[in-house]
Amino acid sequence: MRNKVSEMSGRDAEVVRVVVSPYRICPLGAHIDHQGGTVSAMTINKGILLGFVPSGDTEVVLRSGQFDGEGIIGYICGSDNLDSSGLSSSAAVGIAYLLALESANGMNVSPLDNIEYDRLIENGYLGLRNGILDQSAILLSRYGCLMRMDCKSKEYEIIQPREPQNSDKTKIQKSYKVLLAFSGLRCALTNNPGYNCRVAECQEAAKFLLCASGKAEMDPRLCNGEYFHLILFSSFVILQLIMILIFFQTVEEEVYEAHKNELEPTLAKRAEHYFTENRRVAKGIAFLTWSFEIILEIHVYLVLCFINLWIYFIGSGLEAWKSGNSQDFGKLISASGLSSIYNYECGSEPLIQLNEILQRAPGVFGARFSGAGFRGCCLALVDADRAEEAASYVRSEYFELQPELASQLNADSAVLICKPGDCARVI
Repeated sequence: MRNKVSEMSGRDAEVVRVVVSPYRICPLGAHIDHQGGTVSAMTINKGILLGFVPSGDTEVVLRSGQFDGEGIIGYICGSDNLDSSGLSSSAAVGIAYLLALESANGMNVSPLDNIEYDRLIENGYLGLRNGILDQSAILLSRYGCLMRMDCKSKEYEIIQPREPQNSDKTKIQKSYKVLLAFSGLRCALTNNPGYNCRVAECQEAAKFLLCASGKAEMDPRLCNGEYFHLILFSSFVILQLIMILIFFQTVEEEVYEAHKNELEPTLAKRAEHYFTENRRVAKGIAFLTWSFEIILEIHVYLVLCFINLWIYFIGSGLEAWKSGNSQDFGKLISASGLSSIYNYECGSEPLIQLNEILQRAPGVFGARFSGAGFRGCCLALVDADRAEEAASYVRSEYFELQPELASQLNADSAVLICKPGDCARVI
């Protein structure tokens, strides 16, 4: 990479800078970021590399490693022999450009600002009405951790799975790997009206439910509603902790339950996916991660006179991700995938077949579409000891069902066993 940019620019290879912008996966939280929902994500060890040097003027010359053309003086390429559909490659490229131009101009831009800038690229330039899941995952993730973000407030946390304890006698904790299985379907989301259509349907459902609850003036997103503050005072010997938690209500589920039969059936399905997916994220990761090494195995249920919505307040040590329980976390991933198929109604026949194959594969804890589900790949959480066996099974079964599509894939990367990645950065 540095040698290529050195040849293009006539500069020494030592002065070439490189942006690493990883691809992301979303285990839980599919299709709810554009409605302000809560999502989870992590990066993998595949992605975009952009080598560059400041050009010395306003000219930008960029060469692609995958496509011919001329576009910092730099060179950009994705991971070798990898179809990046479904891994948010467009956001990875956009963030790579941002970080390179900011570095060249000596600009110090926060990750949250860059999330917004890349959202403008996706929404404004590309015309995709998505939320901020992709950019947030790429810019905020940390190696081996799960990133949780409230897409309404943009508050986020980095959650590391709990290490197995000697006292965990009744719980089987297994190490996992991420399996990516590619379908061979390639189509830009901007060329598929299905994605933007479903975003509009979610907004129509929100508009109806907000009107039903007397909040018609609010922006029609399913996350919008009231909010309340809860203050918890905790004292541990010398340490005085004051924690202020702000919980944003969505359109109340009781409103949805009361009026869902009045919704047009398609809109009811979109709302059902939103509410159930938010619950899966809450179950899959601890709602609150303590920054000190005390594990509180407490569930606090809040019942307010005007609210019939239970909320997990303090994350239990039994929460799936935080406790390292890959099996339970995988079940939630699979449930998310089914809701994407039946309630959000995305996924072509080849992708649905690929998901079903992954569900049957040896050692797989759970699987679902990766990305929007209209093309690209599926992801699975798999027992690390059986990852190779699972990959071989998926490769064989999919080729038998979809020989034409499978033949378009690179044999070495049709099914990948991935490792965790880190956040986007300049090195």
